Amino acid sequence: MSIDEVFTDGITFTDTNHDSYRYSQRARRNLWLHMSRMGAYDETHEIPIMVRGEGVHVYDANGKEYFDGISGLFTNALGHGRPEFGEAAKASMDNMTFFPIWTYAHPKAIELAEKIASLAPGDLNRVFFTTGGAEANESAWKLARQYHKLRGDVNRYKVISRDIAYHGTTMGALTITSLDNYREPFMPLVPGAVKVPAVNFYRAEQHADDFEAFGLWSAQQIEEALLREGPETVAAVFLEPVQNGGGCFTPPPGYWQQVRAICDRYGVLLVSDEVICAWGRLGTWFGGQKYDYVPDIICAAKGLTAGYAPLGCMIVSDRIAEPFMEGDNAFQHGFTWAGHPVSAAVALTSIDIIEKENILGNVMANEEYFRQSLWDLSDIPIVGDVRGAGYFWGVELVKDQGTKETWSGDEAEALLRGFISPEMFRRGLICRSDDRGDPVVQLAPPLISTRADIDWMVGTLREVFTQAVKTFF
Repeated sequence: MSIDEVFTDGITFTDTNHDSYRYSQRARRNLWLHMSRMGAYDETHEIPIMVRGEGVHVYDANGKEYFDGISGLFTNALGHGRPEFGEAAKASMDNMTFFPIWTYAHPKAIELAEKIASLAPGDLNRVFFTTGGAEANESAWKLARQYHKLRGDVNRYKVISRDIAYHGTTMGALTITSLDNYREPFMPLVPGAVKVPAVNFYRAEQHADDFEAFGLWSAQQIEEALLREGPETVAAVFLEPVQNGGGCFTPPPGYWQQVRAICDRYGVLLVSDEVICAWGRLGTWFGGQKYDYVPDIICAAKGLTAGYAPLGCMIVSDRIAEPFMEGDNAFQHGFTWAGHPVSAAVALTSIDIIEKENILGNVMANEEYFRQSLWDLSDIPIVGDVRGAGYFWGVELVKDQGTKETWSGDEAEALLRGFISPEMFRRGLICRSDDRGDPVVQLAPPLISTRADIDWMVGTLREVFTQAVKTFF
């Protein structure tokens, strides 16, 4: 299920003369929603039409207010309607509408690359712009493969990623992605995908009583996969600092350090997919800084522009970039709109606001409060696990807390799509109900959210979860 699919069922029309009805009719005729079951939007079910945003809230065509509890798909990090972004975009447009960064450069791309390099860890100083996160991951796999070829390792083409993980939907990124329902319609995919277990400690079968030992075991699964495949055939390992698919799986102590050592041992590039986790989502500029590791490549997007313009990037170690800076070598890859002057100006504005308003400090100051507030929901029988970091949290729902029995198939569909999602929506909370793995409800509010906002979100979850218990038991 996608964020768009899960919170709309059961929202029926009450006034066919209202703007929302007319918008829905027009959308149904021409607009193809992403990751959505279009057949669910028949004549009696309204397509939610969001027409305005202000701060942490958005408003639909009926004038109803919603709390943006998923930051517009992990993107609207600084809230809606901030005039600074429009001013920056206008100034850029007034100066130069567009020029590509194919062969040429322009000042905003240069300034943004410099700023990103100054914030990135270690020697990650080369910034390759893309239009979004999937393109960043696609670029990283291609870069890894060409990097190894330039060094004479012509057989390194495979990529290792974790179960249930999502890395995008372009054909290469989809190969790295591990969600079968996303992959199956497009088989065969790019050859070379290798999967290892996710760091799902809640459902661990190995070292289930020792988080640190489980982390070392999980890292060892990467090494075992390398040895099975032949290290000389593997180009890169793709991992998220906190894994989104499955519901905010956090790394155990020592996990990342062990993974870094394994990649170094076998000459494999470590790619940190931080499309969600960068730009303050975890309370640090980059997820690697949260967990004290330095990858070879960082892929980032979403919060880079706080949702005000499309932009992503691949941040590359000087060591990995070096072969491409020699002679007539070139990375044979690019996107027309990558590094667009307007998007770059917007991204510089976003970074400036994060610094001036101490947004990272706000996330860190409220991280433990957020965690404990969600854990307080464990007195509700269907709440099984709470996991995450910063402003990125998942609550796993179970049928039985003691046995951890999960909801599956039609039961999960009825619970998430049939009840929890529409109930959240009716109460004015946009969050994410996800069955990629076991049923999880995710919260990832704008980074400006306060403790009062956290209280309201968690209070809404309590109301809906409590009602779900009465409905399903």
